Amino acid sequence: MKNNLFFWFLFLFFSQPNIKAQIEKVIVETYYISDKFDSTDVIAGKLDTGSVTYRVYVDLKPGNKLRKIYGDKNHALKFSSTKPFFNNLDGETFAKDLKRGIYNQGTVALDTWLTIGQTVARTNDGKANFGILKNQDSNGSFIGGTPNDGGSASIPRGLLTNTAPAMGIPLTTADGMFPITLPTYTWNSFFIKSFPSGIDSTIFGSKVLKSEFVSYKAFLENQQGVSGINADSNQVLIAQLTTKGQLTFELNLEIEQLENGLPVIFKYVANGDTLVGNEQVNSYLKYPYELICGCKDFAFLEYNAKFECSDASKCINRVSFGCKDSLACNFDPKANFSAPFLCCYPGRCGGREISNVCPDVMGNTFVYDIHPNPAQNTIFLNVTSGIEKEVSYAVYNYSGTKVLGKSLGIRQRVIGEEIDLSGLSGGLYLLRVSSGSDFLNKQFIKE
Repeated sequence: MKNNLFFWFLFLFFSQPNIKAQIEKVIVETYYISDKFDSTDVIAGKLDTGSVTYRVYVDLKPGNKLRKIYGDKNHALKFSSTKPFFNNLDGETFAKDLKRGIYNQGTVALDTWLTIGQTVARTNDGKANFGILKNQDSNGSFIGGTPNDGGSASIPRGLLTNTAPAMGIPLTTADGMFPITLPTYTWNSFFIKSFPSGIDSTIFGSKVLKSEFVSYKAFLENQQGVSGINADSNQVLIAQLTTKGQLTFELNLEIEQLENGLPVIFKYVANGDTLVGNEQVNSYLKYPYELICGCKDFAFLEYNAKFECSDASKCINRVSFGCKDSLACNFDPKANFSAPFLCCYPGRCGGREISNVCPDVMGNTFVYDIHPNPAQNTIFLNVTSGIEKEVSYAVYNYSGTKVLGKSLGIRQRVIGEEIDLSGLSGGLYLLRVSSGSDFLNKQFIKE
């Protein structure tokens, strides 16, 4: 029973750092890849063949909510590409403003925008759509295909019908949007700050083609917090970005977690040059990811729950539990992780029988251990005897000549007796330890 409790304690101990890791990862989904048919729709904006539409999801631990996406004086909010971002003239800067019907107008469904979950504006019946990964979307699609009335009437199959394997599930099969009833999620507390008004000059507008957005002031916020459609996976959509170039971004987020029924806010940033308050760096917030990898196996001393990915080569020293108190009868010099309540002493053995835990302290037998072996200039001797007797040791070389020796007096236990080997040449030796008239021999190597 004690052992079981001990290992439960270890499990909880090693798991504790993970409790604070509200962000599991950031997912960049390849939502769509434009083909030559899509590029024919030039009425509301030129879309290059081969442009990729990405959706960015924050994957939170269950029960947590996304409150804010922001830039501040120390941490910029950045989206950039090696090519301009695509924006449709009929699109919006924020997905919450898109009407459901507009999604089937040409290439509006590939517009570049920001959000906190919501993809379609609230309708009169109180419903709206929220982003969900295509591989989790089971309710079909209302975009793409022959009903699409973009500037391509001569294409019988319509637009947004590409089925290239690189984009995964076709948009005509799953559009990554799931209807829910508001006000489960409400935008009454949604704020937008420091996005230009009147002059459309961001990558989320359509009048000026740009390849980068950088702001130290802009933020989107929902003070009630937003969680994902699926409570277990808890993935919240934050952006849709269409470009033919190489995508990069840096995000800063505020995450809400309930502790004892009260909301607690944690801040995660992409850049750790300047950290204030409770800000923490999360490598998933900088894309392409530059993850900190290490040992994620708690059976090794190198384990750390804060590592963002696993590197088995960093797991070197397997945890060895044991009693590290040299006064205990079951002292284990080879253990590298101390388990104090496993220690057993005469009259105090945690409710266990000392004769079972330390049989060598009972009767007339004795045992001894040496470490390390092979040794360099020092070797340590541990002796356990059932009764007090005269304890001594002698070291013999390969030819049987005694080269070292010492009497340790009348003892029942000898713990950590240091034997100096610096005067010996390298080779094989025999250590004889005597307890009264009894003796035991062990070989060791001097390097």
